[in-house]
Amino acid sequence: MAVDKDKLEEESVIRRFYQIILSWDYFRLLKESESQKNNGAALRLVKVKTTYKDVDDYISTYEPLIFEEAKSQIIKEQEDEEVTELKLGVVKSCSEADGFHFIEFPCEIKEGESISQNDLLLISKEKFVGGKKLPTVYAFALVEHIRKFSETRLVRVRLYLAGEFSHYNTNKMESSPRLLNLRSHICEPERQLYFLKICSLSTIAREYVAIQSVSSLPYKDLILSAVRQNSGTEDEGWKISTSLKEYVESTFNQYQREAITAGLSPKAFVLIQGPPGTGKTQTILGLLSTILHATPARVHSKGATLELNRGPQLPIEEKCKLWEQASPWFCGINPRDSLMPKDGDDGFFPTTGNELKPEAVTSSRKHRVRVLVCAPSNSALDEIVLRVLNGGIRDENDHAYCPNIVRIGLKAHHSIKSVALDELVKQKRGNVNQSSTDKQKSGSTRSDDDSIRAAMLEEATIVFSTLSFSGSHLFSKLNRSFDVVIIDEAAQAVEPATLVPLTNQCKKVFLVGDPAQLPATVISDIAKNHGYGTSLFERLKLAGYPVKMLKTQYRMHPEIRSFPSKEFYEDSLEDGEDVRLRTEREWHDYRCFGPFCFFDVHEGTEARPGSGSSWINDEEVDFVLLLYQNLVTKYPVLKSGNQVAIISPYSQQVKLFQRRFEEVFGVPSEKIVDVCTVDGCQGREKDIAIFSCVRASKDRSIGFLEDIRRMNVGITRAKSAILVVGSASTLRRSDQWNKLVESSESRGCLFKVSKPYSSFFSDESLASMKVKKEEQLRPMGPAVEIDNAMDVDQGGQVEEQDYGDADVDMDFGGFDED
Repeated sequence: MAVDKDKLEEESVIRRFYQIILSWDYFRLLKESESQKNNGAALRLVKVKTTYKDVDDYISTYEPLIFEEAKSQIIKEQEDEEVTELKLGVVKSCSEADGFHFIEFPCEIKEGESISQNDLLLISKEKFVGGKKLPTVYAFALVEHIRKFSETRLVRVRLYLAGEFSHYNTNKMESSPRLLNLRSHICEPERQLYFLKICSLSTIAREYVAIQSVSSLPYKDLILSAVRQNSGTEDEGWKISTSLKEYVESTFNQYQREAITAGLSPKAFVLIQGPPGTGKTQTILGLLSTILHATPARVHSKGATLELNRGPQLPIEEKCKLWEQASPWFCGINPRDSLMPKDGDDGFFPTTGNELKPEAVTSSRKHRVRVLVCAPSNSALDEIVLRVLNGGIRDENDHAYCPNIVRIGLKAHHSIKSVALDELVKQKRGNVNQSSTDKQKSGSTRSDDDSIRAAMLEEATIVFSTLSFSGSHLFSKLNRSFDVVIIDEAAQAVEPATLVPLTNQCKKVFLVGDPAQLPATVISDIAKNHGYGTSLFERLKLAGYPVKMLKTQYRMHPEIRSFPSKEFYEDSLEDGEDVRLRTEREWHDYRCFGPFCFFDVHEGTEARPGSGSSWINDEEVDFVLLLYQNLVTKYPVLKSGNQVAIISPYSQQVKLFQRRFEEVFGVPSEKIVDVCTVDGCQGREKDIAIFSCVRASKDRSIGFLEDIRRMNVGITRAKSAILVVGSASTLRRSDQWNKLVESSESRGCLFKVSKPYSSFFSDESLASMKVKKEEQLRPMGPAVEIDNAMDVDQGGQVEEQDYGDADVDMDFGGFDED
């Protein structure tokens, strides 16, 4: 009965959500967004706090912010969409239930188009094109489901036509002629209407339900107060076998071991902060190994497992005979291993490149833990799945194996498709169809697929899902919930998104991430200014909740690690063994090629192409391409292997780099170098990263470059060299960027460059920047004075032949110098 009650409460919650959004006036939203950035509703919003006195305080803070974000998502889709085709439909049926209207109409979906459940549509009585003539009778509609109808699809949508709500108060509703007129129009059969797809509400709806469900979570008080719950003593935690303990001791560093050990404690929440290059994903694999093979401490007594009462023991010789009779493969090959089942048969599915054997569950293990691993994005999720497939995890006997895992959701990377749920269902369905009669084949495929999906999720030891997808209907159908939830990149998700997988009623939660790196993406400026982008990880940390921090980094040359460690991690990062030796490269012979450099392109100017909000800087593009050409000319090893990244915070600058790169070198950039935004490169690492700051003006601010977390991500992608290109005078207006400029200046690695940029890379200039061997061996310390904290200012423009005539082989075999 409790389940039914929970279901009714969820239906009531989502009903309120739909009522409010479906009552909104789309064209009024667009008008408000154009006329003013900060509307009156913002005055009624409350900023996100670190702690909350009760559930009502919590919900009343987050609910309005979620609706503000929903508004911005709706508006953004309109701004991003170049041309959206208006479609014509004819109402086939109309009904009313629970205060909503439901209509069905056929829809022809062309190739490349899609309409899915939870898509938000704009329905209108009149045809309209752009902003020339706005309709007068229209409303939002939510897609309930789509089914086949002759040669087209029959779309069923939900509308709320009773009136418009004033802000978020469902007790105060205003009458609306546009809604009333639409109501009378659709209630007559065979009426025409026009509709337009706006966006999907799936994610924001799941986040809304999660926030409203916070009162039912077992660790509700911890989420509200950010105070560690006294859930028991360390003796009431979990224990691992001696073999597994030895594996952890020998494989992980001190800080990783502390994080893994904290995972065995009785704490409901464990926060693990992983700065760049500190082995965050490796630590998650260690957590999976220990969690899945731990036993409750109560089973142990003074370090030894309690013995069960048994009958008299047989002599060992008798035992061996009985064992051999019962299991003859103990003395040879397991007969089940000699005949492998067909793909998809009996739950067997091959995994590409995975030679690990499946888990062999021993009779001594009585505790089966189910784990849900989540991440905000598909790419972050697939990285962990791939690591599990390639390296496996360890059992209680320190044997590597691949557990039964399923990756649920959309857009699975091709390298992990073997465990993607849709792929598994396809294989299973193929086997079922082969053994079915034609009559059986014509049954309900969708119903069968749902049954197969549910069965596979039930059998899985670890399920991987994005945060949003963990709120899908499939999870509500599971008979057994998850014991543990691990959320990777937890600092990159808004708090409501983090709560979505927690509504599955797990017992223990791991939040793994780094608040000093990129924050969650928030579209609404109003919501962002009220703290909506603050992750649950960051809020708990700010409130004083204990955090296990990984401090040993294995990625960056010490000269690169120095600045971010000091500015973002309280100077706590340590270099792993031999990091300096492993990251030293031959291009370090020149100061201008790393490990840490700042190029002051003080003649650069920022510009805004068109009416977009993104910025470009042509001069920085010129200099960066010349810098890249000189690097790969001197060190041909960099021409292949995608070892170089060109990074910029601004998408238009990235597009300009991509276009100019192909014009100059005759090769698409993606073939040989990564050109990406800061947001697009988090999680990656390259030998060399060139960071183009873009902003260069006399008096303007530096925009969202001011968010120093972007700086942290940008400069920590590099293993051997980070080359920052920007306007020092502009960046000095920011305290943090000023520190970076001063740091490069004090270390003798700030270079002032002027046109023509080719003179900076002349033989004479490079010779002056040559590093002496004794300086290369010198440990990092005070900056060494050099002649070439250069100011190469000889006037003139960058000549085309400086790099535009570089001869590039078709296979990008090499540049020919002028």
